[in-house]
Amino acid sequence: MRPVVPLVSRMSAAEQAEWLAVFRERIPECEVKPLNDMTTLERSATKVAIVANPEPSDLRQLPALVWVQSLWAGVERLVSELDGMPLSIVRMTDPQLAETMAEAVLTFTLYLHRDVPGYRKQQAQRIWAERAHCLPQDRTVGILGLGNLGTLAARRLRANGFKVAGWSRTPQTVDGVECYFGPDGLDAVLSIADILVVLLPLTNETRGLLDARRLSLLPKQAGLINFARGAIVDVSALTQALDDGKLSHAVLDVFAREPLPADDPLWGHPNVTILPHVSAPTTPSTASLIVAENLSRYFATGEIPAAVDRQRGY
Repeated sequence: MRPVVPLVSRMSAAEQAEWLAVFRERIPECEVKPLNDMTTLERSATKVAIVANPEPSDLRQLPALVWVQSLWAGVERLVSELDGMPLSIVRMTDPQLAETMAEAVLTFTLYLHRDVPGYRKQQAQRIWAERAHCLPQDRTVGILGLGNLGTLAARRLRANGFKVAGWSRTPQTVDGVECYFGPDGLDAVLSIADILVVLLPLTNETRGLLDARRLSLLPKQAGLINFARGAIVDVSALTQALDDGKLSHAVLDVFAREPLPADDPLWGHPNVTILPHVSAPTTPSTASLIVAENLSRYFATGEIPAAVDRQRGY
């Protein structure tokens, strides 16, 4: 008999149907089904669940649950909401996600580098004028976070001629990248980053990390790209820096509240580009292969994949 694995999520019905169809094709040795379709006996025997921002109360209907496989790379919500539940949380580590993020980082670095926001303003005013141009090798891109996502993004930027400085909590080495770590290292990177890219996980240490003091360290007219989590950046301080002309433009893909409310003033800010959390979406066709491998190994050997360190938050 095939093991039954629940898909527990807050997805829309259409999204859930898409994932279930992929799982039926990629994980034929398991029967993946919505929690609501499981019998009481199946729920009592479940040891692993596939999750996407699940309701904690739903997981409590699985008394034998040992671990959960998240479909998302970010797990701070799971860590917070499942506090007190002795489960191993396995985050999505799909190599395609890193490739997609690196593409997004390059895209919007070039967007700021070539001053597309400035040309958009000129278009609105029907102004035909060339704006100042800078060579990539004369522009430093700072990357906060040198995990899988940050490292690949840094390499992609280097391949396109940019100088890159990276920062991480602990020492890291990336070929061609000037690497910093610790509090002093963070200040050093901020002081030289013409474009700052945020790729950090949200933890107790990174919440509010980019406050008014740290944003003030950025070079005048620097640009900021936040592809991490909204709560890492003090939005009030960022808005003030943009209003004062200290910073030139911000590309924001993540927010403390999502979807961003329609009445949020960020929507109409002339120096902000808003994206609907799309910098690195999980791709079902590739992520399902990671899930299939992890589940197959677990059912064959009992081995749980490397889990999130709940103290660190990632």
